Amino acid sequence: MLKLKLDADKEDPLKILLLGAHSDDIEIGLGGTILRLADEYPNLAVTWVVFSATGDRAVEARKSAEDFLQGVPNKQIFLKEFKDGYFPSRVADIKDVFEELKKSLSPDVIFTHYRNDLHQDHRQLNELTWNTWRDHFILEYEIPKYDGDLGNPNFFVALDDELCERKTDLLMRHFQTQSNKHWFSPETFNALMRLRGVECKSTGGYAEAFYGRKVSF
Repeated sequence: MLKLKLDADKEDPLKILLLGAHSDDIEIGLGGTILRLADEYPNLAVTWVVFSATGDRAVEARKSAEDFLQGVPNKQIFLKEFKDGYFPSRVADIKDVFEELKKSLSPDVIFTHYRNDLHQDHRQLNELTWNTWRDHFILEYEIPKYDGDLGNPNFFVALDDELCERKTDLLMRHFQTQSNKHWFSPETFNALMRLRGVECKSTGGYAEAFYGRKVSF
C-alpha cells in the first residue's frame, strides 16, 4: 500500500479546506483526521465552512470547530444559513459562496462530501466542489446514516485509540441537539473507524476513509 506524506517542512503553511453541509458533518466524516493533522503539522492553515447552521446548531458548530482546531495557528470558520434539505433548489446562491472562496483560496487539500451520498445537500456540495476546484487534491468523506450509502473508499488516514476518543468525546460534547438520534453515538462512530482500520491494516487499529477520485503523482 502506498503512503502519502504531505510536505510539513515548506515555508508556506499546509492549506486545508473543509466543506460541510450541516453542523456536524465535518466532525463526523474527518474529525480524527483534523486532530491528527493539527498534531503533526504545526504550520497548518484551515478554512472550515458549514453551509447550514442556524440557531442552536450554529452555536454548536462554532464551538465544535474551535475545539477541533485548538492549537491551529491559522484558521477561518464560516457558517452559512442555507435551509437544511433544500440545497439543490438554492444551487445558484450556494455556488456564489464557492466562487467567493475560490477568489481567496487555493488549498493544498480539500475535503468534501462523498459523491454517492444519498443526502441531497451532501451531493450538491460535492458537485460544486469539483466544479470550482478542478486541479486540486480533493478527498471525499463519508457519513454513516440510515440510508446505508457507504461505499468502497480508496484513501485512508490511520488513527489510534487516543485520536478516536478525542473525536467522539468532542462530538458528544458539542452536538447535544443530535443526542435523540438513534445513530448518533460513540459506538456508531467507533465502529466505522474500526472497520476502516481493518481495511487499511492501521497499526493503531482505526482509520477514517475517503474517496480519492482523481490523484496525480
